[in-house]
Order: sequence, then structure tokens, then C-alpha cells
Amino acid sequence: MEMEAKKKVLSCIQPSGMLTLGNYLGALKNWLNMQEEFDCTFAVADLHAITVRQEPAKLRQQIYSTYALMLALGLDPEKSTLFIQSHVAAHSQLAWLLSCYTQFGEMSRMTQFKDKSAKHADNVNVGLFSYPVLMAADILLYKPDFVPVGADQKQHLEIARDIAERFNGIYGDVFTIPDPYIPKIGARVMSLQDPTKKMSKSDENLNSWVAILDNPDDIMRKFKRAVTDSEARVCIGEEKHGINNLIGIYSAVTGKTAEQITAEFEGKGYGDFKLAVGEAVVEELRPIRERYEAIIKDKAALEELYRNGAQKAEYVARKTLSKAMKKVGFVL
Repeated sequence: MEMEAKKKVLSCIQPSGMLTLGNYLGALKNWLNMQEEFDCTFAVADLHAITVRQEPAKLRQQIYSTYALMLALGLDPEKSTLFIQSHVAAHSQLAWLLSCYTQFGEMSRMTQFKDKSAKHADNVNVGLFSYPVLMAADILLYKPDFVPVGADQKQHLEIARDIAERFNGIYGDVFTIPDPYIPKIGARVMSLQDPTKKMSKSDENLNSWVAILDNPDDIMRKFKRAVTDSEARVCIGEEKHGINNLIGIYSAVTGKTAEQITAEFEGKGYGDFKLAVGEAVVEELRPIRERYEAIIKDKAALEELYRNGAQKAEYVARKTLSKAMKKVGFVL
């Protein structure tokens, strides 16, 4: 009896500095579950990083670091395709082709362009404007059935679907139209200092976010300083943003429900709770940090893995690109 082929999933992450606990609990932890259930392709989206000016040596290190971290998380090159985006030229080639099937007005309406151009008013470049087309190419090259998306990326998947449907409408069945994938488990992790805002590594207050590779002492210090409220009762509440955030983190790490957590800390103060959350996070991240430290030291092994990953990705991407180019009329 023939086994049914696994559905395909694609997900990419930018090498834009150290990844946070929010990245881990909100997305990366789910990648481990996905690689067991789906045929997964994961990429370090380094081409996307240069829409803002980068220091070359720092960017290079961040690309290495992000790839090594993907391996440290437990992603398996034997089960999934793990590669660096810029190593597969088809991404840039398909992005140009698709840009000729994307309307200026569509790009003008992208909310992230408006946000990012306001933040980087001295460098509002064409790449910043058109990078959703590159994102569409990233997705469509691998014909995924699903793409995991957060609220801030939903618009990009929608434009990728629109471009693919337009192209297919002209040339026939070339691209798979991907659906959004909503993970079964995922946490929206907020700032430890301003829990009304999402945790972000761009926050100038270093106590507001935890990096996946932070050492245990730093993690504990940040959780001890986490903002709470004056009620001193561990439970979900409408105005208890800090405690709600800590309960969400503790739940995502331990698997306990909010009700179980409330019962566990009945009669205990916020100091005990913050200590428990910090310790749980330390133990969750400890094996990742230890694996990362071993992987990043072996540059030869790391290079072999990302080159092999690029070859696997190139094989799939080249077939999709060639089909699209033939349909348009290019001589191959």
C-alpha cells in the first residue's frame, strides 16, 4: 500500500540579530512539531535583511548564527531542507519575474512598507518597497501547501496568493496556492517591561526581552525585574498584562493550563512566581544553548550542512523557476 505524501510547509526567518524567547515560543518551537508531520523547508532569509543597511561582518556572523541556531533547536537536515536563501539564485530570479506580474498599487498598500519607511526615512529604497515580491518568490518556489504566519505577516501571504493566482490565470497551473498555517500551540510573548507591547529585540530596554542564547543568570535577572501589578495574585485578569504574559510564558514552557498555574501559586506572591517562570525558561533553553555552542565552533561541519541544504533547495526551486520561465516564453 502506497504511503500518502506529506503536505509541504515552508517557513523563513531573517538573520536580524539574536532571536528572542518570543520568536521561540511563538514560532520556532512549532517548527519541531511540523517537521514530524510535514515535508518542511526552512530558510535563513538573508536577502531580506539588506533592506536596511547592514555592517558586512556582523551580517555574515548573524547568518552563521541563525543557521546554527536552527540546528540547535533540533531541526534535522535529514527530515527537512535547511538552507540559506542567498545560496539559491532562483529566489532573486523568480522575484524579478513575479515583480512584472505585481501592481504598483498592491505594493503601495502594504502596511509594513509604511511602517518601515517611517522608521528608516533616510533609506526608503526600492527593495524595502518590493520585498513582498521576493517573499512571494520564497514561498512559491517550493510549492508549499501551508505557510505558518503571524498577524504581522498575513498580508504578505495574501499578496503571494494574489500574485500566484494572477500568474496561474494567465499561464495555467504553475504555482501551488498556499494556505496559512495556524500552529496548534503558540504563544504571543510580550515585553517583560511593557507587557502591552510584543517582545522585540529592537527594544532599547535590554530587560524587556530574553534572547534564546542568554545565559541563565541574565534570564533570571530579567524575569525577577518583570513588570507586574499591585494585586499580588497569580491569575488571569483584564488589566493584569504583566501577570497574563508570565502565565502565558509559563504555560507554553511547562504545558500547564492557566487554571493549573493559578492553583499552583495560590497564596504565593509574585516573587515566587517570577522565580518559577525564570527557572522554567532557563531549563527550556539550556539544551538549545549547549547544542548551539558546540555547533557554532565546528565551522567546517556547519558549512557542509548549509551547502547540502542549498543543493536540496536548488533542485526543487530550479524546477519551479524553469516551468514559470517557459510559460512566459523564455528560451531555456
